[in-house]
Amino acid sequence: MKDTGKAYHTSCSGLALQTAQAHAEADNLTLFGSCFCPFVHRVWIALEYLKIPYQYYEVDPYRKPKDLLEVSPKGLVPALRLNNYSPPKPLNESTVILAYLEDLSDGVSVNHAHQRHLLPALSDPYARALARLEADHINRTLVPVFYRYLQAQDSADQITHGKAFLAAIEKLIELFEKHEGTVQPGLWAGEELGWADVMAVPWLFRATNVLVHYRGFSLPTSNKFKAYLERLLQHPDVQKTCSTEQLYLDSYERYAANRPHTSQVANAINSGQELP
Repeated sequence: MKDTGKAYHTSCSGLALQTAQAHAEADNLTLFGSCFCPFVHRVWIALEYLKIPYQYYEVDPYRKPKDLLEVSPKGLVPALRLNNYSPPKPLNESTVILAYLEDLSDGVSVNHAHQRHLLPALSDPYARALARLEADHINRTLVPVFYRYLQAQDSADQITHGKAFLAAIEKLIELFEKHEGTVQPGLWAGEELGWADVMAVPWLFRATNVLVHYRGFSLPTSNKFKAYLERLLQHPDVQKTCSTEQLYLDSYERYAANRPHTSQVANAINSGQELP
């Protein structure tokens, strides 16, 4: 593809900008985020869904400002600063942050009728394990192959990785169907966001715009998956953390053209290493 030199964005747009502005004031938690980053996106959705008070702080992870490095030594987002400690404590890695937020939600005062959780009840450890198994597939398989597909420049490699990404989605569907009736919450067979939903949605969302635009990707066409994806992408806490489509198309051209030193994630994919 022709690289037109589009630059990544450094501020949110659309509904995400409104949400960021609504959380601009200092709070007990500060989320260091970048508007185009899917790892940030999953944490942001969880904060909104669990109704945990936070401050959103947009940073440029490529410039790695000092305050980001203080909470994330690699300069990666997302990162949390826990301001209710003296001195404040840092936390990073999206899956670790999600687990922390799920634990934290037990003790947070919220303004709705029932306490929200992403994992099944503590009284059902087997269902919780199955939810984590779904998330393991997302993190080990679906996420890396998304980047392999997007960064591939050779047409044969694009076909190979496109098939692999489709297979990863179909495997997730298989897990959802296998666990249906056991793993709740979750939008596959329920009405509330679940652990795997939040883990996967940033990349499924980008598949509908970035992968369609740059790779001509077609998502699974089964009615059940299409209905699931619609519920997922129309969920209020997903929508309010999404920017306008152009932000993603501009910000991901560097991946689609596989520019050198695009990110630590892109470098890991190019070198065959695990994601940082």
